[in-house]
Amino acid sequence: MKPLWITILSALGTSIALALLADQILAERIAIIGSFIGLERTLNSGVAFGINLPEHFQMFVIFLALFFVAWYASKDAKTCSSKIGFGLIIGGGLANIIDRLIDGKVTDFVQVGSFPVFNAADSCITVGIVVLFWEMIIKKK
Repeated sequence: MKPLWITILSALGTSIALALLADQILAERIAIIGSFIGLERTLNSGVAFGINLPEHFQMFVIFLALFFVAWYASKDAKTCSSKIGFGLIIGGGLANIIDRLIDGKVTDFVQVGSFPVFNAADSCITVGIVVLFWEMIIKKK
């Protein structure tokens, strides 16, 4: 279980640190590749992709989802890659919860094209899902 905990703590720490840094230094958009890629601080009160749910229900859904991911990880994460995948999802989810507890919103700061602005925790969750999906495909072969 060591890779799981290392990944959870790394994803959590990095995501929180980058969100706090974005809160401190991003007063205006910083272009990286013109208008296509940049750093732009926004506050997201929704769950994912700006989807809004009633506030109390929203936190219930987030905690419930994280609980089921953690429960499934505890019984199904056998390989190193599955532990890393689950660790990224759990760490990113916890980081977004902590960020939301600070001011009721999640700090997003990465802008790519017309895709909704996202943060490091969202990236951890997405990469974790890709790792688990990739492992599932490899196991079937």
